[in-house]
Amino acid sequence: MEHITEQVDGGNSRALTTSSDDKDPNNNSDNVKKKLVWTVGKNPIVEQLWSMRHEEKERAKKTGGLDGASCDLTKSGGKIHIHRAPSHSETSIDYPFSTDELLMEGYKNPWGQMRFGRILEDLDALAGNIAFRHVAGNPLIVTAAVDRIRLRCRPTIGSDQRLSGKVTWVGRSSMEIRMKVEDTSNPNEDEREWLEAYFTFVARDPETNKAVPIAGLQPQTQEERAFFELGALKSAHKKKSRQKRFRIGEPLNEAMLAIDKEASELLKKSGALLSMPSLADPNTILMNDTEMQNAHIAQPQVRNMSNRIFGGFLMRRAFELAFSTAYMFGGDKPNFLEVDDISFDSPVDVGDLLIFKSRVLYTMPSGGNIGKYVADHQGMPLVIVEVDAWVVDPTKASAKISNHFYFTFALPNKSTCRTVLPGTLEDARRMASRMSDDREQASW
Repeated sequence: MEHITEQVDGGNSRALTTSSDDKDPNNNSDNVKKKLVWTVGKNPIVEQLWSMRHEEKERAKKTGGLDGASCDLTKSGGKIHIHRAPSHSETSIDYPFSTDELLMEGYKNPWGQMRFGRILEDLDALAGNIAFRHVAGNPLIVTAAVDRIRLRCRPTIGSDQRLSGKVTWVGRSSMEIRMKVEDTSNPNEDEREWLEAYFTFVARDPETNKAVPIAGLQPQTQEERAFFELGALKSAHKKKSRQKRFRIGEPLNEAMLAIDKEASELLKKSGALLSMPSLADPNTILMNDTEMQNAHIAQPQVRNMSNRIFGGFLMRRAFELAFSTAYMFGGDKPNFLEVDDISFDSPVDVGDLLIFKSRVLYTMPSGGNIGKYVADHQGMPLVIVEVDAWVVDPTKASAKISNHFYFTFALPNKSTCRTVLPGTLEDARRMASRMSDDREQASW
């Protein structure tokens, strides 16, 4: 298991160290320059994680990515198959907030609480390290989706924290990684964990961009076997969920018909708002009236090690817009509960013009159940915000979706909120589809 700590040297300088013994002895000045370029503008945690991954890549070029001490090799059908234990990819990183005020300041929001956008960046960086440690060889590792990031409770910014994770399920070319954040100062170990996240990565050939096989996974403990089985169930659930997607020119299947029926009922409720808004229920609002957006030129300082825009940066920007949208809508500083079903549909390059568009997709004015893991949300109005990230090219008058995000917030100081209604059949279908997915996922 790889473990990273952060220490303060005398004044304001900070030295990040890792307990790994296998440093790259051939780390020449050109490599150092590359690492510095990649890490410009990044926070200390991301900087250290990416430096570590660079060293891993350099070793993989020389060894082929095979570690005989931590993987099993089997041969069948004339091919060699590699299997690794989950512990091989397990990595953790510490946040010594109680002793490092400078580090803590970078993770503090205006209200003296945890800035979750920064945590999202770190999750993405750590997940990439974990994924690369598991695969064999030196393939291109791509974030395919973020299935769920949710909070069990509100963390204390002044307490020491630990972010950790490992591979929990593997398919042919994809893998699921579970990560968690713990308050290490909590004396009760069962209550330390306050966040969990699931990332899905795909391995691709750097030249052809085609999916390539990765090392298998051999769970060693009862907990690891349970997470492996859960990963398999979720993979099957994702395939089933794709059947609910509406595609132009294709007939509606049973799942899509159920969504369409619910969408029609939702659209009926919008009749008064659409035709005679002055007489409509004042506690309702059209979805389009909750929209917000901002624009951003993708700068080189937010690129990743593949010279594409860092996924963690996109998540942070989306989160901050979603938070603002929920704040403007509810009139109360919202509590972030979870982000779900983040898709990475197309890469974002340096220089791209990014447009982030948000809207309240639906609400639960009387509160609702989003699963046992998430605490402190019962009875609070819930606001579900959808954010789409677009890459637009004004010179070609073109635009394409790069990412979808779905955030859930609670309004802790409100007893209710407005009910959001769709203005078009397309809006109604998106609302009904998201409601259906959230109901199913509440049981996970």
